[in-house]
Amino acid sequence: MGNKPLLIAWVASIVSTVGSLFFSEVMNFVPCNFCWYQRILMYPLVIVLGVAFYQQDHKVTRYVLPLSILGIIVSGYHYALQKIPALKAFEVCTSGVPCSGQYINWLGFITIPLLAFVGFTIITISLLGMRKQSN
Repeated sequence: MGNKPLLIAWVASIVSTVGSLFFSEVMNFVPCNFCWYQRILMYPLVIVLGVAFYQQDHKVTRYVLPLSILGIIVSGYHYALQKIPALKAFEVCTSGVPCSGQYINWLGFITIPLLAFVGFTIITISLLGMRKQSN
C-alpha cells in the first residue's frame, strides 16, 4: 500500500479546499459560522498532508486525525441542522447567513456540509488505514 493512503488523504483535502473556495469565491456563497469552522479544520490539512506526503511522514496521523475527526463532528452537526427541522432551535448562527440555509441541495440530500463531511471522512479513513498498516 505504501503512501497511497497519505496521497488519498492529501488529494481529499485539496479537493475539499478548492471546492470550498469555488463555492465562496466563484459562486459567491457567503459562508456561515459552521462553514468557517470547517474551513479552519480543512485548509491547514492541505499543507500538513502535502509536507507529510513529500517527506513520507507516517507519524502525521497524530496531528491530522484530531482535526479530521473534529471536522467530521462539526460537518455532521451542520448537516443535521440543515436536514432535521427540530434542530433549528439549537442553531448557533445568530447573525449573518443561517447555518441551516442550503445553497445547494443536489438530489435532495447533497449539501455543502455533506461534501465537507465526506472529505473529512475520506481523510480520517485513509489515515486510520495508514496508521493500522504501520503498526
